[in-house]
Amino acid sequence: MDFSFTPEQEQYRKEVIRFGRERLGGSVRELDRKEEFDRQGWRECGQFGIQGLPVPEQYGGSAADILTTVVALEALGYACRDNGLLFSLGAHIWACELPLFNFGTESQKEKYLARLASGEWIGALAMAEPEAGSDAFSIKTTAIRKGDSYLLNGSKSFVTNGPLADLMLVVASLDPSKGWQALTAFLLEKKTAGVTVHPQEKMGLRSSTLGEVFFEDCEVSAGDRLGEEGVGAAIFTHAMECERAFILSTAVGTMERVLERCVDYAKQRRQFGKPIGKFQLVASKLVDMRVRLETARNLLYRVAWLKSMGKSVFAEAAMAKLHISESWVASCLDAVQVFGGYGYLTDLEMERELRDALGSRIFSGTSEIQRNLIAQLMGL
Repeated sequence: MDFSFTPEQEQYRKEVIRFGRERLGGSVRELDRKEEFDRQGWRECGQFGIQGLPVPEQYGGSAADILTTVVALEALGYACRDNGLLFSLGAHIWACELPLFNFGTESQKEKYLARLASGEWIGALAMAEPEAGSDAFSIKTTAIRKGDSYLLNGSKSFVTNGPLADLMLVVASLDPSKGWQALTAFLLEKKTAGVTVHPQEKMGLRSSTLGEVFFEDCEVSAGDRLGEEGVGAAIFTHAMECERAFILSTAVGTMERVLERCVDYAKQRRQFGKPIGKFQLVASKLVDMRVRLETARNLLYRVAWLKSMGKSVFAEAAMAKLHISESWVASCLDAVQVFGGYGYLTDLEMERELRDALGSRIFSGTSEIQRNLIAQLMGL
């Protein structure tokens, strides 16, 4: 496996870093405090081409391969301090755009994909429910056939981008008594009658919107069903494989950015007559942060390379999600400790970096679920 960048990838990576530094994240502290989404930053990303990276050119994208997409998103995480915006981008790309491209009809792609790729529209996946989180296939939201349409009734929780989403990929059951075999996916525009969204406040990633979605006799046409009846579980599984594998691409870049700040601070901050980086216990934390960064990056690149080869990455995706999320949290904890009392203050944003990282052990499948999946694939 050769993970060295091509000249084109290296040049694009530099362009992404320059774009992220110049155009994004400047007001992140205010956005975090007010729990507001950077709509202008989203549009800027659309104009630059971030949302369209893996989308074919005929639908307004740039047809980038998976590894190039991952490299670009990692670079964006390194350059942009707004982890909430980055998270919203990941959910939009991996959990909405790609399922639409892989399972949608030509008519559906022409209708929706270009709008998503350009950043004109925001996409979301509505799957989790109050009683169906980790046990994702136990959903209660129903879709009852009525002629050429379906009536949706029920609710969804923890929908990333939900309050702002123009298009939601909704998974509902044709018959809850049949379990996963009755699950069916639908493309639903938020303006559809019978849809209500309530924002949910959260600890971190506050500049990414989260919401509960309620459906009351919400009518969706059969033409907006994604795939055939009963293949919703397969569509969700495909979406989760990609999301687990790659939604933390930006986090790897963030880990590098945080490490660089800590190293600079450890060289400048003096105590007992010398830089704190000269103390072994401080240096050890920085070394651990570097090791976590490199192992996280290599796991990410490996799963991207395997996916680009057309291989199943179910186990590798779970391992990448588990390791990167745990590493991100551990490194942010170390960063707060390196900065000491200043790290606990909001001014230097280390406490925000930690709050943003903590959610990664929960979303897209908790760390416990990833361990269960890996154990099962080991035959345990």
